[in-house]
Amino acid sequence: MTNHIRVNGERLWDSIMEMAKIGATAKGGSHRPTLSDEDKLARDLFASWCDDAGLSMTVDNMGDMFALRAGSSNDMAPVGMGSHLDTQPYGGKFDGVFGVLAGLEVIRTLNDRNITTVAPLEVVNWTNEEGARFAPAMLASGVYSGAFDLDWAQSRVAVDTGETVLEELKRIGYLGEQPIAAHEFSAFFECHIEQGPILDSGGIAVGVVNAAQGFRWYDISFEGFAQHTGSTPMAGRRNALLGMARVVQAVDDIAHEHAPLARGTVGSQVQVGPGSRNVIPGRVDFTVDLRHPSADTLAAMDSALRLVCQQVADEVILDLSLEQISYTAPVAFDERCVAAVKGACEQLGASHQYITSGAGHDACYVAERCPTAMLFAPCKDGISHHESESAEPEDLEAVCNALLHAVLDVAGPA
Repeated sequence: MTNHIRVNGERLWDSIMEMAKIGATAKGGSHRPTLSDEDKLARDLFASWCDDAGLSMTVDNMGDMFALRAGSSNDMAPVGMGSHLDTQPYGGKFDGVFGVLAGLEVIRTLNDRNITTVAPLEVVNWTNEEGARFAPAMLASGVYSGAFDLDWAQSRVAVDTGETVLEELKRIGYLGEQPIAAHEFSAFFECHIEQGPILDSGGIAVGVVNAAQGFRWYDISFEGFAQHTGSTPMAGRRNALLGMARVVQAVDDIAHEHAPLARGTVGSQVQVGPGSRNVIPGRVDFTVDLRHPSADTLAAMDSALRLVCQQVADEVILDLSLEQISYTAPVAFDERCVAAVKGACEQLGASHQYITSGAGHDACYVAERCPTAMLFAPCKDGISHHESESAEPEDLEAVCNALLHAVLDVAGPA
């Protein structure tokens, strides 16, 4: 029987804190953009820990890292656990990394107890989940699912330096030989902080994630005409920034019209030209993010956005460019895997509730290839993607214990 087994919460916390030293920020966060020097150091540290745990490491041609622990039936596809090590620019120290190191802690615990599973186990670090340095988000898991073409993904350009994904994979030494599509899982579990306030405000230990919102990302440009602010009358101006301002309000309105589950945001990645205080903005480039757990509602929001952008372009006399760069469909996670998480919580006596993820995660794409589920841990005030992101050691330990027993349920103790 394995019901009594628990992870080493102190070791899990220490590992997260050690990883957080790489790219540590002055305000207590982490800055490890995808395929940066800091990301390389994080990957190297994770690889060393996997080696210490007796795992065999392979890297695919998107830089994804797979650390394998043999089972008693190695002809079976492994049960995967993992998330990502990259962070938002000046983000938090739990987003992503908790899921990778929770998987590693499960394996360390099984090693401590000399317990072998029937199916092999594998801990995964997916490349470019955040999408901050290379858009879109969840790039490698998107290639894994077939949503993105490999060559297209490797050609994405870094917003800070202009190098491609392929160039940066080669530079940091993480361009592997294994074809990404060749990898198989029998099931996959991802732990993550909730990135929302529900668990924290309710005092709930574990979020049993049974679904995830779909989302659409857009790159939008308005081009007008840059003229002198003093000598150009208000009538007839072609102010590109005015066009964007109207879309900002419209995106907010679209989300409110589909409340309470809809989300709509014009992101903070905005470029305005030509960049002078006494010149009317002639061009603006910005992004839009729409989300909803219903594919039909999300499609209606998409139509509304396209309509309002064209109306604004006509009214302000602007040239419009609108490109949807990413679409992730709403996900219903696998009933068997979700039941394993719920059963683990009941076995452990951990308070829990079903929850729909408002954010995108690698598990959303992996779910298109194999049975998948997620587990959420509370985070203070629901804050994420910020240096003040915070979680308690006992909360992460509780979720990692639920992961351990869900994985034992699905992989089977030998």
